[in-house]
Amino acid sequence: MLGRVSTNPFLVPSPLPFGYPDFAAIREEHFAPAFEAGMAEQRAEVEAVTADPAAATFENTIVALERSGRTLQRVSAVFFTLVASCSTEGIRAIEAQMAPCLAAHRDAITLDPALFARIEALFTARDELGLDPESLRLLERYHRDAVRAGARLGPAEQARLRELNAELSALSTEFGSKLLAGANDAAVHVTDVAELDGLSADAISAAATAAKARGLDGYLITMVLPTGQPVLASLANRALRERVHTASVTRGARGDANDTTAIVRRMVALRAERARLLGHPHHASWSVEPATAGTVEAMDAMLDRLAPVAAANAATEAEELAAAAGHPIEPWDRAFYAERVRRERFDLDGEALRPYFELDRVLRDGVFRAAGLLYGLRFAERTDLPLYHPDVRVFDVHDEAGQLGLFVFDPYARDSKRGGAWMNSFVSQSHLLGTRPVVLNTLNIAKPADGEPTLLTLDNVRTAFHEFGHALHGLFSDVRFPTFSGTSVPRDFVEYPSQVNEMWLDHPEILPGYARHHATDEPLDPALVARLAESRAYGEGFATTEYLAATLLDQAWHRLAPDEVPDDVLAFEAAAIEAVGLAVPSAPPRYRTTYFNHVFGGGYSAAYYSYIWSEVLDADTVEWFADNGGLDRATGERFRRGLLAVGGSVDPMQAYRGFRGRDPEIGPLLARRFGKV
Repeated sequence: MLGRVSTNPFLVPSPLPFGYPDFAAIREEHFAPAFEAGMAEQRAEVEAVTADPAAATFENTIVALERSGRTLQRVSAVFFTLVASCSTEGIRAIEAQMAPCLAAHRDAITLDPALFARIEALFTARDELGLDPESLRLLERYHRDAVRAGARLGPAEQARLRELNAELSALSTEFGSKLLAGANDAAVHVTDVAELDGLSADAISAAATAAKARGLDGYLITMVLPTGQPVLASLANRALRERVHTASVTRGARGDANDTTAIVRRMVALRAERARLLGHPHHASWSVEPATAGTVEAMDAMLDRLAPVAAANAATEAEELAAAAGHPIEPWDRAFYAERVRRERFDLDGEALRPYFELDRVLRDGVFRAAGLLYGLRFAERTDLPLYHPDVRVFDVHDEAGQLGLFVFDPYARDSKRGGAWMNSFVSQSHLLGTRPVVLNTLNIAKPADGEPTLLTLDNVRTAFHEFGHALHGLFSDVRFPTFSGTSVPRDFVEYPSQVNEMWLDHPEILPGYARHHATDEPLDPALVARLAESRAYGEGFATTEYLAATLLDQAWHRLAPDEVPDDVLAFEAAAIEAVGLAVPSAPPRYRTTYFNHVFGGGYSAAYYSYIWSEVLDADTVEWFADNGGLDRATGERFRRGLLAVGGSVDPMQAYRGFRGRDPEIGPLLARRFGKV
């Protein structure tokens, strides 16, 4: 993965196209010195701003801050990609060492009184500065973020705030490390292939490959991040289904070295204390303030409308599945019998679809082709750039005006990669810095044996389209300031473009091009395509219930006061889900507390509601596309220029109104999920 040279490659810009990281020159020993050098460099840059005897101006203060920290940005982009995608013991040790240092570094800048005095002076005089809209928004953003971070607190309060931030950063890092190790430990080892009855041949092969990679005989069922494990839809062996489900839901709660319950309790208490210090009743209030929702009351109004309908639908679905099974439905039964009912009702077999969804064809003739028809994009794979792992692929991305940047694709699961799927950037677009985007999509698809095709489930295909929606958000960025680049928008807006991109998965101009049998090239039967569309809403009661249960669990944790944190994490979780009417036994939360990485290892604390909030905009936009020409260049250009290109440089809801001509309406979402308005 990492080469060896005598100098630190992070201390100068990468010589490769678009600043793509020179992985051939990077080794683990470079990271800590580069972090130290990057932090020192940025501290010196900030000190130069505060020491300037001239009065504060937008250029000598705000623009100077935007230009600062380039070395730190370069090393951070690579390092945290490897933390998530290609971790080693050495990388995890560096992360644990650097996390509190980075938190302290951020606080040293944000809480610098001389710097805040300059920002506040500019903010006070903002109406007289004659700034263009993007510059004015940037000034307001710096001021807002400084105040939210505690710039107006007294010295004693700021000292405590620094302690809280440093400890929270260290705990989040520790949670992620324990989650990865716990997920690997939770993998279910099977020695008798007969137990895998129901799995396809390629899925069995992937399980054998996973076992071999760990030096085991037989087969290994590895864990994906959510509660529901994909194999549960296919495994006929009920006892094995229960083993897999139990392994999934007990991650982080086994009382072993990878138990996360103590971390959760401590993080919740610290976040609650910090929120109170910053003038908020709880962490949820502080978290939602800069989001498009704005208040917990606005968020609650939407969630309260959805939860009862979802729970009622899930209960009805459970009764139907129990009738099909001939016994009460346990959580490990639900996916299996749902697949049987779907097969009988719609004549659909999920496993039978997989031979029609081969990874490379889905990528090129599905994901890329939709982007070509909608936005005029062209993709060319290149093999001349160094990679951080052999499975990674890199593509040049062109539109009609020339080359936009690079798209990096890392599709396969491995023990060194955390679960889930995500997008991040090695380089963000900025006219100020003269940078163009280098974006990465990471998936977690089981890798088949050498020479065998990578066949996807329908959910895998959907995830590929979803994550590429994030990639488009980064690739199409057309802003001056790096603070506003690409996906740098509120948490409850960032999922919107990616969810919209899922609509092209089964579009009649797209699906026939990629849904072809990997061996015969036979297209997917058009009648089957029609049944796919017909079955789309099936199971939405379960799906919405498990999502909302996780969302409201996140809210329950983050509306506690510091002295209200319970001793028993799992008992609190059960009571919280019961209290909101979502305790459906066969539909446990999509994430339980102890492996809720979005909330305790990522940036979605008190913000997991963002997916459903964004889906209101998404469903409304899908309706707009249907009414305005669908998959063509004119509609694509309007969506690109009005929403994707502006990043965070325009208020998101203002951008939405400019694009849609009105505020979003919830009716299309209700119709999508529940067949009613």
